[in-house]
Amino acid sequence: MLNMIDHGTRTDAPTLLIAHGLYGSARNWGVIAKRLSGTRRVVAVDMRNHGESAWQPTHSYADLAGDLAEVCEALDGPVDVLGHSMGGKAAMMLTLTQGNLVNRLIVADIAPVTYSHSQIKYIDAMRAADLSRIERRSDAAPQLEAAVDDPALVPFFLQSLDVSGRRWRLNLDVLAKEMPQIIGFPKVRGQYDGPTLFLSGEKSDYVLPEHREVIKPLFPKARFMALKGAGHWLHAQEPRAFVDVVGGWLERA
Repeated sequence: MLNMIDHGTRTDAPTLLIAHGLYGSARNWGVIAKRLSGTRRVVAVDMRNHGESAWQPTHSYADLAGDLAEVCEALDGPVDVLGHSMGGKAAMMLTLTQGNLVNRLIVADIAPVTYSHSQIKYIDAMRAADLSRIERRSDAAPQLEAAVDDPALVPFFLQSLDVSGRRWRLNLDVLAKEMPQIIGFPKVRGQYDGPTLFLSGEKSDYVLPEHREVIKPLFPKARFMALKGAGHWLHAQEPRAFVDVVGGWLERA
């Protein structure tokens, strides 16, 4: 079972399950989850090979969807599911293979397609960091800043640093090995007929107009919205607007 962080209490509204993206964790979503928990129970999980969840030898979307299915069953689903980036792909795979477990789906800034960019450079940066003498997370920041192209990502990566253990709470070896699967998306014949929101960042290029011809056959009830001023990390860049849009859609859908 994946590690879960629980927010709020069970209400008449469906529980909301949050699946984070690559290199993320349930803790990254604490502020968002807490704000959304005013009207429903919200559960954020650490995906496999991340955070406090178990390290596994594989990281396919079939694996990730199976993990989420186990959580849905434990939460007495069907539940609403919100997934960002890698977590969004895992959530899509879940609905396409076990849609009975999902009431409504929100996919944050990702499409069910294969991307050309690799995230391996960030694994290289974390592997190269000398953690032997760090006493606090900030001690590792200069090393990452020298290797990471986006300064905003450094504090995000540092949230996955176990200072006392002087290690990353990320299974970097498996994530590197499985990177082709992570940036890809498997061929699947399923269809999810539940309400679905594809919420993208206005400044992001992860969900393009041409992706809709792939999305619509799989998710015929898909609706599309863009969050003004946000990029790929839309929930971190525009958290209040993100909560307003997600919360409002869940109330209406």
